[in-house]
Amino acid sequence: MNILVIGSGGREHALVWKLARSSRSRRIFAAPGNAGTALENKVENVPIKEHNIPALLQFAQEHKIDLTIAGPEIPLCNGIADAFQEKKLRLFGPSKAAAQIEGSKTFCKEILHKGNVPTAKYHTFTSGHTAVEYLNANQNGPVVVKADGLAAGKGVFVCNDRSEAVDAVLRITKQREFGSAGDRIIIEERLEGQEASVLAVTDGKTILTLQPAQDHKAAFDGDTGPNTGGMGAYSPAPIVDDASLHWIEEYIFVPTVHALKEANAVFKGILYAGLMMTKKGPKVLEYNARFGDPECQPLLFRLKTDVIDIFEAAIDGKLDELPPLEWDSRPAVCVVMASAGYPGSYEKGFPIQGLDEAAKVPDTKVFHAGTALNEAGQIVNNGGRVLGVTGLGSSVAAAKAAAYSAVQRIHWDGAWHRNDISDKAVEI
Repeated sequence: MNILVIGSGGREHALVWKLARSSRSRRIFAAPGNAGTALENKVENVPIKEHNIPALLQFAQEHKIDLTIAGPEIPLCNGIADAFQEKKLRLFGPSKAAAQIEGSKTFCKEILHKGNVPTAKYHTFTSGHTAVEYLNANQNGPVVVKADGLAAGKGVFVCNDRSEAVDAVLRITKQREFGSAGDRIIIEERLEGQEASVLAVTDGKTILTLQPAQDHKAAFDGDTGPNTGGMGAYSPAPIVDDASLHWIEEYIFVPTVHALKEANAVFKGILYAGLMMTKKGPKVLEYNARFGDPECQPLLFRLKTDVIDIFEAAIDGKLDELPPLEWDSRPAVCVVMASAGYPGSYEKGFPIQGLDEAAKVPDTKVFHAGTALNEAGQIVNNGGRVLGVTGLGSSVAAAKAAAYSAVQRIHWDGAWHRNDISDKAVEI
């Protein structure tokens, strides 16, 4: 079949790589893709931006696309699934209404409240002045301040005291760091514990929970520095054992999917729960409406089941007919290599050296994210998060060693990475 994958990040490279390994795929188009997707077997990049829904729709019609996967959140929240469905085209991903569980943190909180799903206590504000008044009157301890809308994973401030919280409110509402995403803000209690990522495929009736993972949001070692889109991830995450995973299915995913259905927002696609594993049990920090990046990379590296079968079963409402998923028992660790200055401003266009040498490391795969080809045909950095170097191993420590062995072979001007991805798993 002909397949279209929308997006240009490491998640999309992992998707096209996995789809290309399926005997069911014939031609795969990445829109717009990156330098890495263009190197994969069966894959061709097409110069259409992920937010250009009319052009993507036209391309799918003209090229007789049998299956489309929308990788990022922006086209989903803008209604690409609805547009494709209207033209009788098959797309894996939730409707605009359902995708608001990621597009609006207020909507997400309302769904959690309706489903009695455990989450942090919160207040919503449409005015920075009112939010500051609330903080001055009620809060002097640790809180979390969030922009309501989409902010590429960066609109969340974990604050230690009132001063930090007021500063976060002003950055969102007065300085408008995240534009219209900050038209509403949420202030919530700060939960304590380790974070975990649990993703599930759902067709609105059946829920198929994937292996747990753990993302590393903070920029620097020891979970210090500003939040990023994710500096690495690994799977499985021992912080979520089998008993916890079953509990998450029953008391988090099931009531969430039911509450979405009750809100006339039936969810079909990937439902990603960002969780805090507190002493009182798992609590939802946020929901995403698609694969996480970089969680997608270690998850797909370990998944043995044909992803096309999974995606089609979800579209057709037949997940209950799918056999149990098959996984490689070995853990996988993904280390993100980033441009100097990320998550702030950064320079592009530096040639990346050592990719061929890294490819020789056994049981590893370098997934591209912010890469492009320059006029000389060199692969250069073209974004903040540039590569997701992923390794498999007999243990988490062995997978980490494989990933970092490949990382050490790759260089460009200003390249950097965290050195402690997956260490929390080793400590358990």
